[in-house]
Amino acid sequence: MILETRNFIAGQWQAGAATVENRNPSDLSDVIGHYAQADAAQLDAALDAARTAQVAWGATGPQKRHDVLMAIGTELMARAEEIGTMIAREEGKPLAEGKGETYRAGQFFTYFAAEALRQLGETADSVRPDIEIDVRREPVGVVAIISPWNFPIATPAWKIAPALAFGNAVIWKPANQTPASAVALTEIIAKQDLPEGLFNLVMGPGRDVGQRLVESPAVDAISFTGSVPVGRGIAAAAMVNMTKIQMEMGSKNPMVICDDCDLDLAVAHAVGAAFGGTGQKCTAASRLIVQEGIHDAFVEKLVAATQALKVGHALEEGTQIGPVVSEGQLSGNLDYIKLGQSEGAELLCGGTRLERATDGYYMAPAVFAGTHNAMRINREEMFAPVTCILKAGSYTQALHMANDTEFGLTAGIMTRDLARATHFRRNARAGCVMVNLPTAGTDYHVPFGGRGASSYGPREQGRYAEEFYTTVKTSYIFSGVPASRKTASTPCNMPTGRRISSGRCARAMSMRCM
Repeated sequence: MILETRNFIAGQWQAGAATVENRNPSDLSDVIGHYAQADAAQLDAALDAARTAQVAWGATGPQKRHDVLMAIGTELMARAEEIGTMIAREEGKPLAEGKGETYRAGQFFTYFAAEALRQLGETADSVRPDIEIDVRREPVGVVAIISPWNFPIATPAWKIAPALAFGNAVIWKPANQTPASAVALTEIIAKQDLPEGLFNLVMGPGRDVGQRLVESPAVDAISFTGSVPVGRGIAAAAMVNMTKIQMEMGSKNPMVICDDCDLDLAVAHAVGAAFGGTGQKCTAASRLIVQEGIHDAFVEKLVAATQALKVGHALEEGTQIGPVVSEGQLSGNLDYIKLGQSEGAELLCGGTRLERATDGYYMAPAVFAGTHNAMRINREEMFAPVTCILKAGSYTQALHMANDTEFGLTAGIMTRDLARATHFRRNARAGCVMVNLPTAGTDYHVPFGGRGASSYGPREQGRYAEEFYTTVKTSYIFSGVPASRKTASTPCNMPTGRRISSGRCARAMSMRCM
């Protein structure tokens, strides 16, 4: 049981105006705790404190930032078992996934600890004589971070770590479904020697706290991961203040199964990509586009592998799929099952609520066949343990079907043909392309993001993160002419009509020509 249930504002743990109950989706009798909900006044206090603290932190040297981030990352990795258990308990993903997520969160911090030491600028000579140019990156200021419940430690980590590494202050509003994970991460950050108010945890409802946050002129940048409708609302609010935005939103990721692939490998990767994390991943493979030559064999093996998956309590040994996160999520998932059937899709397995030894939000993973891209189940992100099979006659048709979506986060292909794999890599309309791999699973040191309705703004992760968390400043420096050069014989490069008759050096005044 986590005892600390308050928000962290201006360097202090504070009770909220209200609380929300946090229950284990694997066992509804298990109440994890009651967690504070901030009000508008507390949010405003956090913003004021962040503005002041950012000035101090922005002036802090890179070694200090490195040391702080390294300490956070090291502790996260050391406590992967403990915090991973908490994630499994409140979010519902199997324990192994919770531990892996926590360890990866630690790696984000240690990676960006090193990036804090690599903040190198550029120098250049001006096209005008005796002027040098300095180009460097500076902190963007106060960053609002709004993160989802499906990766309650990893997603905020890949936002918070670069924000701090590049000298910014943070206001973090996590999802209300996973407050315990947010408190655990905040406890680790709060231990560090940071200016009071530099990092703030402000939990609260999106309609109140979240909306006020994105509308605030005190916020310089907003990094958001969540749904497309919410993202569009944030973008509209941010434009009023011309606030910098970075958004990762929906997906409808295709995996193309070619007729020359390793069939068993394709089935294994399709199952893992479609149902890992109970399908509650933005990188999940929700559209499996299979060439007709192997369609029937692939479907038979896929259904068998899906039915063999063990659905159970997230902390139970051997569980491969835990419960979905909430009653509302489960209800929405089952509605999509009914929708798919009404559209004419064939439900081959799953799609029902399951009973287990403990009362929870368990669902049998579902496979639809006989689908096409016009169906809503192939147009809308379900965020569920549901995948749809589409039949393609050729590789060309399969590629067209893969790109026939408003989204473009990840895309995968299973093939032994190098030319086909290369063509797909170059022509799939997605931010991340996987060859003979699941669509889910990315590295922390390279950029992550998509196109279309999946992403907006600069990429996340890796060195590309600096594009969002910093702003570029170009400085022009004229330092004067050495005394030995200040002679009457020094030629003047200015046009005749613009020369200066006084004793001052014409070069010093040459910027007036611009």
